[in-house]
Amino acid sequence: MVEVAWCVTLCGGGTKVIHGQFGEGGLVRMAQWTSAMGATQLARLLNSQQERPAGPGARRPPAYRALADGVRLLVLEGRVPVAARLPAERELALALSVSRTTVAAAYETLRTEGFLESRRGAGSWTAVPAGNPLPARGLEPLPPEALGSVIDLGTAALPAPEPWLTRAVQGALEELPPYAHTHGDYPAGLPALRSMIAERYTARGIPTMPEQIMVTTGAMGAIDAICHLFGGRGERIAVESPSYANILQLMREAGARLVPVAMAEGLTGWDLDRWRQVLREAAPRIAYVVADFHNPTGALADEDQRRRLVEAARSAGTVLVVDETMSELYLEPGPEMPRRVCGFDPAGSTVITVGSASKAFWAGMRIGWVRAAPDVIRSLVAARAYADLGTPVLEQLAVNWLFSTGGWEQAVQLRRNQARDNRDALIAAVRRELPTWEFEVPQGGLTLWVRTGGLSGSRIAEAGERVGVRVPSGPRFGVDGAFEGYVRLPFTVAGAVAEEAAARLAAAARLVETGTPLTGDSPRTFVA
Repeated sequence: MVEVAWCVTLCGGGTKVIHGQFGEGGLVRMAQWTSAMGATQLARLLNSQQERPAGPGARRPPAYRALADGVRLLVLEGRVPVAARLPAERELALALSVSRTTVAAAYETLRTEGFLESRRGAGSWTAVPAGNPLPARGLEPLPPEALGSVIDLGTAALPAPEPWLTRAVQGALEELPPYAHTHGDYPAGLPALRSMIAERYTARGIPTMPEQIMVTTGAMGAIDAICHLFGGRGERIAVESPSYANILQLMREAGARLVPVAMAEGLTGWDLDRWRQVLREAAPRIAYVVADFHNPTGALADEDQRRRLVEAARSAGTVLVVDETMSELYLEPGPEMPRRVCGFDPAGSTVITVGSASKAFWAGMRIGWVRAAPDVIRSLVAARAYADLGTPVLEQLAVNWLFSTGGWEQAVQLRRNQARDNRDALIAAVRRELPTWEFEVPQGGLTLWVRTGGLSGSRIAEAGERVGVRVPSGPRFGVDGAFEGYVRLPFTVAGAVAEEAAARLAAAARLVETGTPLTGDSPRTFVA
């Protein structure tokens, strides 16, 4: 019997790998799995799921049930893909140091619940029960129809700062007619907006030409383009640990090999000794960092750390990609912000900077930009012809109107005030409802990185779905199951909603702490 695989083009576009087996009589069976999960890798993910020691009255599940719950949780979080073939019972039993009977019982439980399918000779692969949505591998916004029953703490984004959105769109419409007479494709961005962004860098003491700017469809579009230019399949990319979940997933799907570098303790930025070691020994092609109010921790790298990291990257030949999307969201009065990272590499030979209107203004304004050396910008623009061609003209005109009229500064000040009020309300509510949870209060940004008192962040996220609060677990922001004991809380709710969110999180924590089973149909609402 020989196992084979086909790459099939789907009618709606894209491809799917189909596996099957050939015998003497030709094709004898088809399997439905499209990827495979090794025993060692699965064991590592399962072992990362922290369990709080059982207290009085807590119900500790049998070993097979705990194993089944762990696999199901990994599938629901998207850390084990749907249609991934799981290792054979004997292999997984050896990797986990449990009996084969335990693994067999766990697999049977998963089959009964609809999370596993099997076929003799083809193995077992993950699935989701009929009617369940496919798990998200990033942090997609909650559908609007669910907002009435679920408090969404999954996305770090605030409503638009009116009246500035309306005014910007009106101003853009007034400027639109001349552009409407053109083809509308500007792969590098509208010249007026490129010039305006360059002037803003120059005003901050970093001389910049329009030729060093490319306008993109949000920061995600910018980083995706950079990864495809510099980080081909199999290339190493150094990332902070933890880091922004959606960017990590983007890099994984591009085929990158992620090299995590632990952050310094507290909110003090980077551990430069670790960074120098990784850059020297792993020689990553790219390093991705968030220097300003890091997502998710809120850390702020100081000026000396920025200078030293640029020097280390230059020595190692590593391209340093710096995400500045949070840079204007400082929430406390105090000393001036540290100099931008690109200020220590003004020509852009080592540092590529990514900026965006999405965090500081509104997530619905999908305008981002790249600042780099002119030759890098030309390469990015040339490659864009095979991607999205360009960024919507009307939105570029709206951002240009904000920059040129002073509306940007007033809108961002509204955003800072709102984020500060939300942060303070959420912190007070969490401290009252969950006194054992630990965190440090960041001076800016939109996120709070919370240690969950020894409970599994993944299980809290799953229990939160039952009681009506959506929260991302720590492992989404790590590599290979790291940060199981954390959740990320964004500053997106205030007042009574913040209090209710904390109450629902406390209810979710109680479900996890008492070992209440989290399977089956569950309510989407909760009354404190």
